[in-house]
Amino acid sequence: MGDLLIGFTRTLTARQPQPAFGGRIQGMARPTQLLHPQREPASPRPAATVLLLRDGTTGIEVLMTRRSMTASFAPGAYVFPGGGVDALDAASHGQATRRATQSDLHLTQAIAAIRESFEELGVLLARRSDGACAGHDDIAALDRKAPFAAQCQARGLTLAAREVFVLAHWITDRDLPRRFDVPFLVARMPEGQTPVADESEQFEPVWVRPVDALTQHKAGQFFIIFPTIRTLERLQDYATVDAVLQACAATEQPLWTSCPRAGMLAGHEARYMEHEQPYGELALVCPDGQIGHALDWQSEQPVPLLKNLIRLTAPNPGAMTGPGTNSYLVGDPATGYIAIDPGPADAEHIERLWRAAGGNIRMIVCTHSHADHSPGAKPLQALCSKHPPILGLPSAPTARKASEFTPDRSLRNLELLKLEGRGPEGDLTHTLQVIHTPGHAANHLCLVLLEDGLLFSGDHILNGSTTVIDPPDGDMTAYLDSLDTLSAACIEHKIEFILPAHGYVIGGYAGEAAGAITHLKAHRLKREAKIIKVMQAHPDGTLEDWVTQAYDDVPPRLWPVAKRSLMAHVARIEAALS
Repeated sequence: MGDLLIGFTRTLTARQPQPAFGGRIQGMARPTQLLHPQREPASPRPAATVLLLRDGTTGIEVLMTRRSMTASFAPGAYVFPGGGVDALDAASHGQATRRATQSDLHLTQAIAAIRESFEELGVLLARRSDGACAGHDDIAALDRKAPFAAQCQARGLTLAAREVFVLAHWITDRDLPRRFDVPFLVARMPEGQTPVADESEQFEPVWVRPVDALTQHKAGQFFIIFPTIRTLERLQDYATVDAVLQACAATEQPLWTSCPRAGMLAGHEARYMEHEQPYGELALVCPDGQIGHALDWQSEQPVPLLKNLIRLTAPNPGAMTGPGTNSYLVGDPATGYIAIDPGPADAEHIERLWRAAGGNIRMIVCTHSHADHSPGAKPLQALCSKHPPILGLPSAPTARKASEFTPDRSLRNLELLKLEGRGPEGDLTHTLQVIHTPGHAANHLCLVLLEDGLLFSGDHILNGSTTVIDPPDGDMTAYLDSLDTLSAACIEHKIEFILPAHGYVIGGYAGEAAGAITHLKAHRLKREAKIIKVMQAHPDGTLEDWVTQAYDDVPPRLWPVAKRSLMAHVARIEAALS
C-alpha cells in the first residue's frame, strides 16, 4: 500500500458553488444523491481571540483562563481571552498602531483582541505617548465596563495593534448551533503586568506550557475544546515567542485555516481538521456538517457514502493495505451496480458485496491486477445470475505471477461506462469515465463518476501514504505522468473528492483533490532529489546503503518496501542520464 505516511495541510479558501456536470453543485455530489436532507448551518459571528505568550524557563508559556460554568459556549473550558468584534473596534483604527502590511480586517481583529484582553484579564496592550508600555497606573485608571478605545484616547494611550499577529483562522464546526468566525492572534505579554480575571466571564488565569496543558487535558484535569487543543499542539513546536511572532509576520496570513468536521468513532463524536484523514469523507457524506457518519473501519457491513455509492472494505488489513482494500458499488436498485475492485478472493467479502448490490451487478471493473484487487472478480461474477463482464486491462508481461489478470474485455482510455434506469424520482444515470494511469502497475486505471465529480483512484492515490512503485511492472516516470493526467481530469470535471482503494475519501474543500495530487507529486520529486544527493555522495553504494539514508525519515521496518520505490526512482534517474 504505502512506503511513507504523509499528511497534507493546506489553507482553506472560500469559494462560491457553481453549476457543473449534470446539474450538480461544484464541490458537491448531486443533491439528489446525498444520504441526508440538508440544513443550513448557523451563520458564524465575527470574533477574535489572542494568545498572550511569554518565554518561560523551559519553553513558551501561554496565558489561559477558565470560562464561567454558566457560559453558553464551552462552559468550564480553559481558553484564550477573546470575544466578539463590535462596531467600535472597526471605528478605532486611528487610535492604534499598525504595520504597513496589516490589512484593515486584521487591524480591526487586533483591536478587538486588545479590548477583550483588557476587559477579561486586565491586560493592556497599549503604549504611552513616549513609547513605553502601559503600566499599572494606566490599567487602574481604566474602567473595564466603559467604552475601551475612548478611555485609552483620553489617557493618551495608543493601542499596540502592530504588535498583534494572526496565527490561525478558525470557523466553528457546522453542526453547532452557535458558530464563530475567529482569528487566533498572538502577542507578547507586556512586561510588568499581571493578569486579573474579571470573575464574571473568566476565572483562574494561569500560565501554562502547551505540552503541559495537553497532558493535563488527556488526564481529565484541564478541559479544553478542539480548536484550543489543535492550536496548542502546533504552538509546542516553537521554542521561543520570537519564533512564533516571526513565523506569523512572514506571511501576514493565518498559518492555517480550519472549519472542522465531526463524525462518530467508537461510539463517540470525533472532530477533524482539513489535513486529517477522515475530513474528506465527512465532507462528502454530510456536507452540511450533520454528525451521523461512522468512521470505524470494519468489514462486516457496507458503508453508504451516497445514495448511489457504497463502500465495503475487505478483511485484509496490513502494512501494505492499511485498513483493507476498498470495494465500491456505484449505482442504485433502478440502474443496477458497477462493482469496482472486488478485492481478494475472500468468499465472505464477495458474498457481502453481492448482497449489498441485491445481486444486481451489471459490470465488474478492476483498477489493476494486484492480488488484493482483482482475484475476487471471477467469484463475484459467478454469484451473479446475469454474468456481468469483468472489465479492466490485462496484466503486462512484467507483472508478478500473483498479479496475472485477463479481463473479459479491455477498457479503452476515456471510455464511458453507463448505468441507466428509472426510479421513483425519474430517470437516473451514473457514468464512469475510464482513465489509463500506468505507474503503480502497468495496467492501472482510474475512474471518474462524472455526474458527481468523484475520482476512484485505485492504488495510484492513497489516503495517508504514498503508493509503492515496484519495477519492472511499476514505473516512476509513468506514475508521475499519470498524476498530471489525473490533475487535469480534476480540473476538467470539477472533481473535489478522491476515493482511494485504501483509506478514507480524500477532499472536502475547494481545490483539495487537485491539491492533494500536486502535493503528492511534489513529495515524490522531493524524495527523488534526496535520492540523487545520496547517490552522488555514495556512488559505490548499494540499494541497501541508499535506502537507509534516502528514507531515514521512515521506520526501518518499512525499508524493504521503500527499497522498491527507491529502485523505481533510480531507474528514472539513470534513464534521464543516459
